[in-house]
Amino acid sequence: MHPSFDPLVFVAKYGGATELRYGAKHAIFVQGDPGDCVFYLQTGQAQIKVVSPQRREAVLAIVEAGDFCGESCLIDQSPRVTSATTVTPCTVCRLEKSGVIRAIHDDRPFAEYFFTYILNRTVRLTDDLVDHMFNSSEKRLARVLLLLANYGKEGRVETVINNTDHQALALMVGTTRSRVNLFMNKFRKLGYIDYNMDYSGRISVHCSLLNVVLEDQQIGPVGQADPPSH
Repeated sequence: MHPSFDPLVFVAKYGGATELRYGAKHAIFVQGDPGDCVFYLQTGQAQIKVVSPQRREAVLAIVEAGDFCGESCLIDQSPRVTSATTVTPCTVCRLEKSGVIRAIHDDRPFAEYFFTYILNRTVRLTDDLVDHMFNSSEKRLARVLLLLANYGKEGRVETVINNTDHQALALMVGTTRSRVNLFMNKFRKLGYIDYNMDYSGRISVHCSLLNVVLEDQQIGPVGQADPPSH
C-alpha cells in the first residue's frame, strides 16, 4: 500500500469504499461496464486491456500495489473502454466515484497526490508508446519482464514473476506467442531469466536482462549478438 494513500482514512472521510479480494486472472471490471467507481490496488498486479471490434486484444498497462485503475470514469467516460484483469491474487479497494470527486475538491493533499499519480501514469504510457513504435519486439519483451519484476524498486534486482503465461506476454508486447516463445528461450539460454521447461507461469528475472534494453542491438543466435549497425 502506498503510504500517501490509506483507504481506511479515505472511508472515514468520504465513505463509499469496499475492499475486494480476487484470485489470479479475475476481472476487476470489464470493457462496457458502467464507469461508476475507481479501483485502488492494495496488493497484487493487474493488466489494463482493450478489445477491438474485431476481437483483437491488447494490454495497455500493468498496475500493481499503490496504483489506481478505472479513473477515467471521473471525466464521465461511461461505459468503460478498457478492462482490468488480475495477474496475481489482488486486494482491491473500490472507491465510489462521488467520494473521489468530493475528495479532489475538498482534500488538497489527496488531490495533489492523485494528480501527481495521473501525470506519472501519463508519462509511463507515453514511454510505452514510444517503446512500441521504435523498439523491436525482443526489446519490448525484455522491458515488460523487467517492469513485471519491479526491477530497481526497493533495491530488488532478482525478482520472480508469477502467473504470467506466454500468451499474456505476447499481448503486452504486441507480438505473437511464437515470437515470445523464441525470445524467452533465448533469454533463458543466455542466463537472463529462469523458468521451468513445462512452463508453470513462474519466471525468475535476473538483472542481466537489462543489457537487452540498454544495448543498441538485438540478440542474434543464442550466445551471439548482432553487430551494431553503422
